[in-house]
Amino acid sequence: MEISNESAIKKPKRLTSVVWNHFERVRKADICYAVCIHCNKRLSGSSNSGTTHLRNHLMRCLKRSNYDVTQLLAAKRRKKEGALSLTAINYDEGQRKEENIKPTILKFDQEQKKDEPINLGSIRFDQERSRLDLARMIILHGYPLAMVNHVGFKVFVKDLQPLFEVNSAIELDCMEIYGKEKQKVYEVMSRSHGRINLAVDMWTSPEQAEYLCLTAHYIDEDWKLQKKILNFVSLDPSHTEDMLSEVIIKCLMEWEVGHKLFSMTFHDCATNDDVALRVKEHFSQDRPLLSSGQLLDVRCAGHVLNLIVQDCIEALREVTHKIRESVRYVKTSQATLGKFNEIAQQVGINSQQNLFLDCPTQWNSTYLMLDTVLEYKGAFSLLQEHDPGYTGALSDTEWEWASSITSYMKLLLEIIAVLSSNKCPTANVYFPEICDIHIQLIEWCKSPDDFISSLALKMKAKFDKYWSKCSLALAVAVILDPRFKMKLVEYYYPQIYGTDAADRIKDVSDGIKELFNVYCSTSASLHQGVALPGSSLPSTSNDSRDRLKGFDKFIHETSQNQNIVSDLDKYLEEPVFPRNCDFHILNWWKVQKPRYPILSMMVRDVLGIPMSTVAPEVVFSTGARVLDHYRSSLNPDTRQALICTQDWLQTGLEEPNQTPPHPAIPLAIEAN
Repeated sequence: MEISNESAIKKPKRLTSVVWNHFERVRKADICYAVCIHCNKRLSGSSNSGTTHLRNHLMRCLKRSNYDVTQLLAAKRRKKEGALSLTAINYDEGQRKEENIKPTILKFDQEQKKDEPINLGSIRFDQERSRLDLARMIILHGYPLAMVNHVGFKVFVKDLQPLFEVNSAIELDCMEIYGKEKQKVYEVMSRSHGRINLAVDMWTSPEQAEYLCLTAHYIDEDWKLQKKILNFVSLDPSHTEDMLSEVIIKCLMEWEVGHKLFSMTFHDCATNDDVALRVKEHFSQDRPLLSSGQLLDVRCAGHVLNLIVQDCIEALREVTHKIRESVRYVKTSQATLGKFNEIAQQVGINSQQNLFLDCPTQWNSTYLMLDTVLEYKGAFSLLQEHDPGYTGALSDTEWEWASSITSYMKLLLEIIAVLSSNKCPTANVYFPEICDIHIQLIEWCKSPDDFISSLALKMKAKFDKYWSKCSLALAVAVILDPRFKMKLVEYYYPQIYGTDAADRIKDVSDGIKELFNVYCSTSASLHQGVALPGSSLPSTSNDSRDRLKGFDKFIHETSQNQNIVSDLDKYLEEPVFPRNCDFHILNWWKVQKPRYPILSMMVRDVLGIPMSTVAPEVVFSTGARVLDHYRSSLNPDTRQALICTQDWLQTGLEEPNQTPPHPAIPLAIEAN
């Protein structure tokens, strides 16, 4: 629709579309032209021609490459949504400051007249910043590095900004960003006064390679729970437990956080205890730990619950297979399904649930299938009488087993759902849920049915191994919840231990006091000559021959120790805080910190312990954690850089009360 060049007489007219910011409308006789202000190209300017051809020309016009027309058009389309401010997203403020580049801000007021032109101004194209933005996009969303070589991507970028030169060596840009972001994380963790809790996870690949993922959990100065992936390391195929501990120690030394280590959470209860012991011995100086070391060696709650569920599924495997085949038979044809529904109505079944087949790799779907089928038990029992082709009927005993095990799975599903959906998964939330499972396992073991009781004993053996390692850490964490304190321990332990409850409660009480005393002594050694929070050192004479300077220090230290000892006692003696749904434990302790200066230090470390390392998106998976083919094919340094930087960038983009755009490691796939 391009028009040949002709002289014209300009006639100004107020126009509606923002496209006219880049064209001058001219008229010759009865013909209207639109003249591009960048290249002087003339196109049809008639009102009947619309503006699509003008917009298309702007996208091709090389002489307007310094004008971000696409941003302008997008802003115009969103004008109806209200006042809007657009600015270039900059991930590296330091670089912007060095270049002294100020972002161009476009503001659209809702009351702005439709025909009022918008002055975009000139935006200088920055090849370096755009190149790094592309690398950040690839890291953030987990795109393959090879996408920069895809023809479609190159065409898209060329049309969007012809001046942009796509760097095929995008891997180098990603490594550069990794280095900068790693330095930021290092500085943040170095400045943090709290301890570091380390989650240790094992991954595999489709090629059976093994990886070690180390994630730091801590509560920052603003009392926000933080999580940072520190390392994603490839392991030697022949690695031993000794080598595993050496790798962990090396990574912690690289980050210089070994002296801050408070606890380690291992995914699997089967992990050798010597791994944690070796790390503990290497970083043993000036770190508050219980003498038993139970706050150092923690195991993943989500993993042990999944192991218990797997026992349920395995015990019911043959019955579940018959149920799947029964559902599959009923749904083979509309005639069979219609006959089944008629039988269901005859026996008085009015369920609103429809029969469906489960996904075997997601055990929550298996539970839902079993739960739905149990509602149609009467119909399935009669189906064989009305349909000779159906031969998969369950016996009464099999129905009883299915009912009992489904009820077990329901409890486990509800508890895991509660733990995984908590927006603030501090360590205190786990104790009551784990205690409920403990009590139920004790009851299930008393079942008169040998099949059920033997299954319960098998599940309890795995649970007991977890409980022996983690019960003290769980109890200490819940005591530091002002809604419960010692009361919840005193409530649950008689149900769990019976006549031995008093001794067990005393063990917990002694444990938290022992830990608190370590914090008292650690604080005293760290604050020699420095005032503790909420206190000040006594003034002394400037006389260098003052013989009582040592006495002033003695008075200060002894008085501080007296206050510290009463800190925990004062907290425990005060009434529990009322339970309500709006309670936020970290906010509570942030406010109460001046009242409990030393106890609050301990609280930050204990509540930051990751009692479970299972990500919400895989909490119901029956498979192992397997890296996808793309990530496993990368070289070790690049793989670690992409995974760690992705986690760090996502954390920076998260908004309060919103879920992150992707999981911490969104590249995981589940193996059967």
